Amino acid sequence: MISRDDWKQTGRGLLMGGADIIPGVSGGTVALILGIYQRLVTAISRFDIELLGLLKARQWAKASAHVDLRFLVFLAVGIVVGIASLASLMHYLLEQHPEPTNAAFFGLIAASAILVARLIPQWSWREPVLLAAGVALAYWIVGLDVTANPPDSNAYLFLCGAIAICAMILPGISGAFILLILGKYIHVTGLLKQVLRFQGGLDEFVSIGVFVLGCVCGLIGFSKLLKWLLERYEPPMLALLCGFMAGSLRKIWPFKIDLTPEVEKFAEKRFENVWPGNWTGATWLAVGIALAAFAFVIVLDALTGKKDPMHDPDENETTPS
Repeated sequence: MISRDDWKQTGRGLLMGGADIIPGVSGGTVALILGIYQRLVTAISRFDIELLGLLKARQWAKASAHVDLRFLVFLAVGIVVGIASLASLMHYLLEQHPEPTNAAFFGLIAASAILVARLIPQWSWREPVLLAAGVALAYWIVGLDVTANPPDSNAYLFLCGAIAICAMILPGISGAFILLILGKYIHVTGLLKQVLRFQGGLDEFVSIGVFVLGCVCGLIGFSKLLKWLLERYEPPMLALLCGFMAGSLRKIWPFKIDLTPEVEKFAEKRFENVWPGNWTGATWLAVGIALAAFAFVIVLDALTGKKDPMHDPDENETTPS
């Protein structure tokens, strides 16, 4: 039977999937906002030797509990549905209404970064340093130019998969944008379309297999590191993750100029952030949307009384000890 908690995880996955297709917005950011970040990282990190032992012994129930499988399955269903159902809508909004769309995400993430900063119980010298480092790193990454001539090899494709998936679970850093920087975004999306339509040959299936393998290796390895850090150094890690969120605001600044008007594909365009010169009705609308989104997160946090978005309130009920 599908429980209320299952529907909640599917809904959370839907929001994460929708965020993953937005340049500059990470599914990890949404997971952090929704309070399932540490549970997600922990579940992924448990794909280990102990799991293989349980599977070998055919202890299916213990294996399922070990990786919090029910949580992962319903979350994954939501992510896939979110990507499939919202991709066209978000593509349309970003192309046709970029200012209000970016403004909404700018307000949501700015407020969420403040809420995460408020979770840090005590500030020592480490937290401000890591906060500043996170801001600087994310700000630098989202401002990088696309690689013009990336290597055409499966080894590089494997590396791209491992790096992009690590970025996808880090709040503030978009995995799709990392692929764009590495010069493989168009190549990978093209491969996916061919494979899903069964139009590719053996080379295409091998290439996408290599990319997926890179994603799996990167995700499992990096999640173990994140879990270890969050368990032992949660306040400094919160500061760093907050910095990532704040630094990523550069990518979704609402007011931009198109530096490549001759380029048709949105993913290949380059933009420059600007301060609005003429404050038109559209400018005020974008500001109003950003403020409304900011206020929505703050008010929602106050109404729900949720004190710690690092920990899912349902975790104690559904996650094995």
